[in-house]
Amino acid sequence: METFKLENEPKIKTGFKTPDSYFDDFSAKVLGQINEKEIKVIPIYKRKEVIAMFVAAVIVIALMIPIVNNYTKSKELDEATLETYLSYQSNINQYDLIRELDTKDIEAINKNVVLEQETLEDVLSSSPNIENLISE
Repeated sequence: METFKLENEPKIKTGFKTPDSYFDDFSAKVLGQINEKEIKVIPIYKRKEVIAMFVAAVIVIALMIPIVNNYTKSKELDEATLETYLSYQSNINQYDLIRELDTKDIEAINKNVVLEQETLEDVLSSSPNIENLISE
């Protein structure tokens, strides 16, 4: 394969030519065109559309405040939801839960739990694994 030398190949003419003395007064023409156009500036506070958009935005924000406020309130977990969550966690057992309780929690549990004799008998009689319940 022959080596390609750029200097030896014939040059292709572009077909574009600038007129003679085009760049002599080019900067004067450009500056003249810039100074001719006077741009009319309208302050933003005088435009009716901008004022209407501002009023609409304020109304939308005012209407959204109660909606956002309702969604951001923290809702406390009820006991059933918490119990269901803990029962489906396979890596948590009763001993882990007991270990996390402090004396204040134990006292609160003792005040809230009232066992009646009949209820206790019903649970023990209906439970198929009574030995496990007795041993615990």
